[in-house]
Amino acid sequence: MNDHDTQILASLRTGDENALLEFLKINEAALLTFIRSRIGSQLQKKIEPEDVLQEASMEAIRILPTTDLSTWDPLHWLFQICERKIIDSHRKFFASQKRDASREAAIPDGSEAAGLANLLAASMTTPSAAFSRDQRQLAMLAALDTLPEDQREALRLRYLVGLSSKEIAKKIGKTDGATRVMISRALSRLHEMLA
Repeated sequence: MNDHDTQILASLRTGDENALLEFLKINEAALLTFIRSRIGSQLQKKIEPEDVLQEASMEAIRILPTTDLSTWDPLHWLFQICERKIIDSHRKFFASQKRDASREAAIPDGSEAAGLANLLAASMTTPSAAFSRDQRQLAMLAALDTLPEDQREALRLRYLVGLSSKEIAKKIGKTDGATRVMISRALSRLHEMLA
C-alpha cells in the first residue's frame, strides 16, 4: 500500500466523504467482481451490477457519519453493504414469487466468513447435491473454521475480493507458486470435508 492509499484510508476512518468517494473509485473493479459473483443470473436480468454498486455507494455515503471504521477493513464494510443491496434487490424483484430457499443467498449481517462460505458453497454445489444451499453454507462455515488463518485469508482475497494469485502472493508475502499451492490445498481440503 502506497502513501496515498494509506492517507485515503486514514481520512476515510475519520468519516471523510471525499476519501470514501476516492476509495470507491480505487476499488470499483473489486466491488463489481464481488457483486457479479453474488448477484445470480435471474437477478442480473432485472438489475445491472453497476446499479447495485451505485445503490451501495449511496448507502455507504449516507451511513458513513455514524459508522466506526477504526476496527473495520473499509473494503469488507463495502462488501457487506453490496451484499445487503443484492438481497434487497432480490426481495424487490422476486417477493411476489414463491420463496425457494435453495435459490436465496441470504447471509447474516456482519459475517464475512458467511459470505465466503456461501460463495464457495455455491461454486462447489452440483444440481444433484444432497444439501440445500443453506445446509451447505453451514457445513462450509464449519469447514472454513478448520483451515489455518493464512489459507482462509488467501481464499477470501481470491473469491471475495477477486485478486489474482500474484496479487494475493504480494499481500501475504509468499511466492505466486506457493500461493497457488496453498489455495489449491485449501480447496481440496474443503472438498474432502464436504464430500
